[in-house]
Amino acid sequence: MVTFDHRDPGTPESEWRTALAARTLPEVSLDIDALLVIAAHPDDETLGVAGLVHTVAQRGIPIRVVVATDGENSHPDSPTHTPADLAARRQTEVRDALGVVAPTAPLRLLHLPDGTLGDHEDVLAAALQDEIAALTGMTDAAPHRILVASPWTGDGHRDHRIVGALAERVATEAGATVRGYPIWLWHWGTPADVPWDRAEVVTLDDAVHDAKRRALAVHDSQLRPLSDASGDEAIVHDGMQEHFARYQEILIRPESVSREAAASTPRSHFERFFATHDDPWGFRSSWYEQRKRELLLATLPRATYDAGLELGCATGILTSRLADRCAHLVAVDFAEEALTAAARELVGRDNVTLQTAALPHEWPDGEYDLVLLSEIGYFWNVADLDTAIDRITQSLAPTGHLIACHWRHPMPENPTGGDEVHDRLRANSRWQSVAVHIERDFVLEVFSPYPARSVAQEMGMLP
Repeated sequence: MVTFDHRDPGTPESEWRTALAARTLPEVSLDIDALLVIAAHPDDETLGVAGLVHTVAQRGIPIRVVVATDGENSHPDSPTHTPADLAARRQTEVRDALGVVAPTAPLRLLHLPDGTLGDHEDVLAAALQDEIAALTGMTDAAPHRILVASPWTGDGHRDHRIVGALAERVATEAGATVRGYPIWLWHWGTPADVPWDRAEVVTLDDAVHDAKRRALAVHDSQLRPLSDASGDEAIVHDGMQEHFARYQEILIRPESVSREAAASTPRSHFERFFATHDDPWGFRSSWYEQRKRELLLATLPRATYDAGLELGCATGILTSRLADRCAHLVAVDFAEEALTAAARELVGRDNVTLQTAALPHEWPDGEYDLVLLSEIGYFWNVADLDTAIDRITQSLAPTGHLIACHWRHPMPENPTGGDEVHDRLRANSRWQSVAVHIERDFVLEVFSPYPARSVAQEMGMLP
């Protein structure tokens, strides 16, 4: 365990500014349905993630905040304030600070003893389980779309380590996404102490930065001396406060986040998404999407197919192009809003059947010589992905083609990633990869059952 004295000058913020400027960190994904913030003491949540909280609150996303202790032992040698005085004062401060950044967010104070949280882990764990369950019930969210922000386990403070470790365990068991926010690291640590490969950033705009500044100012008992007497010194001195005046908040992913327990992305997420986006993912307007679509179509090994199956047709932009290459095409989605838009896109296309199905557990009947799995595999957890692969194998004609295309960059909010999807496709012994196109942004791959034939072989150019 790191030892430090809050009265020491600590690492200057200029050193951290240099380290942060030298790195490009991925943004914390805010494509979430709910946020649960956990603090060991009143002010942890404000110092660590007030900007995140305000940003999420401004988007109308439900938030709940849990504070484990009242922080009554912040000044154990104070001649002017008893622990009970400090507890009452800090309870008021955390309520007022939360009122600045997220005035409608419920605040739960557990009143556990400051400094001995290790003796009360069962109470804390039960509270966190209740809060995740409450958010799941409020939002109809899949657990992995709940972001849990808690003190970082490597922060060098015993209570922070205990709360952070419990949050990681409870969140992982529930399938929620968890991130740790450092506080004392900025005081005792150096850039060499930060696991930059697991660090993510929340960038604060001027309005969010100002809201955080005002919320921090509320924690008067920690930022300013209680009196001029010895033992009443500020806990977070001026130099330490500079770390929290940044336009960035840093969160750290756990060393090992299991996705086995994560749930697949629920239907409700897609219904809301399609209902609120006229051009989802920029299918129509984005050059990136237009170019990727042309590459995918050019990758089809045959000019035409008898029967095609498109898994996750969305608004039908690609479906319309596939219909030119298929005698008959079944296009499936489980979002009614998406299928309504697809129907408008496909007016007059008599060779296309639109079908509602909660893939992979509901699956179209029939055999297909073309199956398209584009940008949906990472919405399934590992179990559902494996089920989908089995269903595709059963649906694919002996000389058919599976076309798979997926975004490759990290998406912490999704239960799996694009590269993981393709790894599992390649691991299927019943087919082989016959063509692959890999870019930094996406992977596009063609699979066919053994023994697969190349385009030249199919054209009679080779035996």
